[in-house]
Amino acid sequence: MNIHTAPLDGTLVGHGDDHGETHSEAGKTPLGFWIYLMSDCILFASVFAGFAVVRGNLAGGPNGRELFELNYVAIETALLLISSLTYGLAMIAVGQNKLKAVYGWLALTFLLGLGFIGMEINEFAKLIAEGAGPGRSAFLSGFFTLVGTHGLHVSAGLIWMGVMFAHLARRGLNEINQTRLLLLSLFWHFLDIIWIGVFSIVYLMGAA
Repeated sequence: MNIHTAPLDGTLVGHGDDHGETHSEAGKTPLGFWIYLMSDCILFASVFAGFAVVRGNLAGGPNGRELFELNYVAIETALLLISSLTYGLAMIAVGQNKLKAVYGWLALTFLLGLGFIGMEINEFAKLIAEGAGPGRSAFLSGFFTLVGTHGLHVSAGLIWMGVMFAHLARRGLNEINQTRLLLLSLFWHFLDIIWIGVFSIVYLMGAA
């Protein structure tokens, strides 16, 4: 610890204290974020369970086989999975301290995620226009809740990514921004895993 004596009142000031506190707070952040991800796992597990219970309650309405276009959803899935790859490449660039490459891969990730959300909104709008909105049956209510919850998380990830562009522009690849990028990486890959479950359980099984 670096200590110097103040010339006027003789008080001792430890410059290392604030630095140590900063590292202490940074060390707590990943643990807190893991706790958040676990709580999100519980949220999605509950929504998946709810969908499983109501998936057969059609109330005379259409089922998944009549509604889902697997080719369309496959493109959505490809966009999100590729965005996971591009984010991974962004993290490799972070490790190599290549700021321009980080910007490029993050921008591509953002565009892929935005494309995914755009396709999802288009799918929802089409279903509602066809009279297959969330109020049509318990099955559709569960579908919109599950897929919509995931979509909201992806949207939050995109907002977070936009904020990271601002942080990188201000402070570059400092230690705090590297930690933030790592946490966003965990969040983004987590959403990919959840979507694989959505695609398999909701779309593939629903269209079978």
